[in-house]
Amino acid sequence: MKFSTLTKANAAGSIPLLLSLARSFVTPLYRANFLVAALDKGVLQQLSVGPRDVDTLADALGITGDRQLLRAWLDLGVRFGELKVSNGRYRLGSRRAKALARPRNDSVAAALEEVVRFHVPVLLNAPAMMQSGTRLSMSDQDGSIIARSSRIVEPFLEEAAERVLPRNVPVRLLEIGCGSGVYVRHAASLNPQLTALAIDYQADVAGVAAANVADWGLAQRVEVRQADVRELTSVEGFDLITMHNNIYYFDKQERTDLLEHVRSLLKPGGQLLLTTACKGGNLSTEVLGLWFEFADFGGPLPDSGELAAQMQDAGFVEVEVRRLIPGEQFCSFVGSSPSPHPDAQEPPS
Repeated sequence: MKFSTLTKANAAGSIPLLLSLARSFVTPLYRANFLVAALDKGVLQQLSVGPRDVDTLADALGITGDRQLLRAWLDLGVRFGELKVSNGRYRLGSRRAKALARPRNDSVAAALEEVVRFHVPVLLNAPAMMQSGTRLSMSDQDGSIIARSSRIVEPFLEEAAERVLPRNVPVRLLEIGCGSGVYVRHAASLNPQLTALAIDYQADVAGVAAANVADWGLAQRVEVRQADVRELTSVEGFDLITMHNNIYYFDKQERTDLLEHVRSLLKPGGQLLLTTACKGGNLSTEVLGLWFEFADFGGPLPDSGELAAQMQDAGFVEVEVRRLIPGEQFCSFVGSSPSPHPDAQEPPS
């Protein structure tokens, strides 16, 4: 290459700009996509056990086609720095890959997958969707990934539940949007007299939760059902209702009516515990809010003050808002169904 050609390209600014973008954006984007694919198909999990050659790895993954394609893909993982190879045997190469392969970090792995599979596409496709008038739908999500990624805030939600759950009296619990069922399990561990109905709108998620409940030995105390809470009725009433990370699955204009219906499912004096990310949080939660802005269901992340007012408009009393994560707009909302006034008289028959 002539020196004058390189000088001309640099003077135009194209080469320095491209190199800067590659360092800052392109390479990290490649790495994230490679890691998500490697996690989703079990490659990182296989390599966490020990080095594997291409044939051994292909057999474990059920790959029956051209194995040279697997080698080419793995070699790019080596170039990204996520894998290493020696004598034809691949192993985990970065601390990121090793950490994500550990089962205890599954919620972080799912959160990364949620970013790549759901958050990035809405940022990429938003202008085109506005031009075409198309919207995202429930089928554009994967409920199992969402249920897993939401566990990243599990300690904070457990603490919120511990503040409101009675310990030594029978409690009837309704969990709306039960995900994997882990929060019902925690509630059951706190109160051995608790029984619960756990519902989820998505049938596949409810199926996973039901299997988990059975595995945990809670099938006699916890019923899991696929259901839409807006169609749910209860004669007996619940002592406590919990809604974790799902108020934005409902249209903003619908939320007061929804909360009023939820209150109708409570016994007098019963409580609702609602937890959610709110507007003004970190960038990941803001992009989550954008996703629901573009969906044909649900709505934007709530403003904390507005949601508290909607609970009051729905008839809840003693509404309390608490920030669960320091520095973040992730909050719990607790409200009570009014109890009859002690001086109230029965209406004449």
